Amino acid sequence: MQESAISRRIRDLEDRLGASLFHRHSGGVHLTVAGRRFLQRARQIIRNLGEGAKIVNAVGRVKDGHLRIGIFSSLSSGFLQELLKSFHEQHEGVEFQVLDGNPAEHVAAIRQFRLDVAFLTGTHEWPQCEVDHLWNERVFVVLPDSHPLAGKDEVSWHEIVHEKFIVMDSAPGQEIHDYLVKHVGSLGHHPRIESQFVGRDSLLTMVGLGTGLTVTSEATTATQIPGICYRPIIGEVLPFSAVWSPKNDNPALRRFISIAKVQSKRQAVMPMNRPDPPPSGDGPLQSRDQFQ
Repeated sequence: MQESAISRRIRDLEDRLGASLFHRHSGGVHLTVAGRRFLQRARQIIRNLGEGAKIVNAVGRVKDGHLRIGIFSSLSSGFLQELLKSFHEQHEGVEFQVLDGNPAEHVAAIRQFRLDVAFLTGTHEWPQCEVDHLWNERVFVVLPDSHPLAGKDEVSWHEIVHEKFIVMDSAPGQEIHDYLVKHVGSLGHHPRIESQFVGRDSLLTMVGLGTGLTVTSEATTATQIPGICYRPIIGEVLPFSAVWSPKNDNPALRRFISIAKVQSKRQAVMPMNRPDPPPSGDGPLQSRDQFQ
């Protein structure tokens, strides 16, 4: 800029502020008291702008940020655990918060941008949301290790239709309740189901005490609870999908979804190499790979 243009800008600024910023004389200029105070604030503003630009740049490059994740499965093992681990290793500066809840709550929070992404069972569409089927998990019945079926490698619905089941009152208890009603009901029986006001681990402990059976997804089978065993239900596979809003412009979300899709494709082509279930109820079956 020319010196005359700078002088005009300064005079315009002084007119707007209502005070002189410089003493002008034949030997040059120097700051007034008002000018010195204004300069201090101006420098602080410029520093703040620079810091703000660095923060925004870090978020855009997913070097920093926040990710809110809704789950409907266990983090004990499996696809979801590996996904969170991979994302954290690649983007250590991004903090993520994991929240339990039922599908309706998660989807409502996604639409209101209170949640970035949720992992839910099923593959059906949710209005105003993107849905991508990522992985499958086998469905397991949880038995006391003294149960007659504990000695089998896998069980059928016909073998457990007359059993009493227990589910959590909180999520995903209602969904498990509906799942049991659907499958047992299809065999012409009405299941006996009781809701318990306990968490996941306490519910599994209650199974070990003989208060009833329950069902769970494959990822949960890594949870070690004395007195119980897990046995897969023949032919039962549960799909899991990621759900998020296409209007959500969180860079961390976009990167997270990208990593999830890559992991899904990689596991889809991996050969399945599962260990055989233990022949007796002397411990839970460890899940290594997920079906796809």
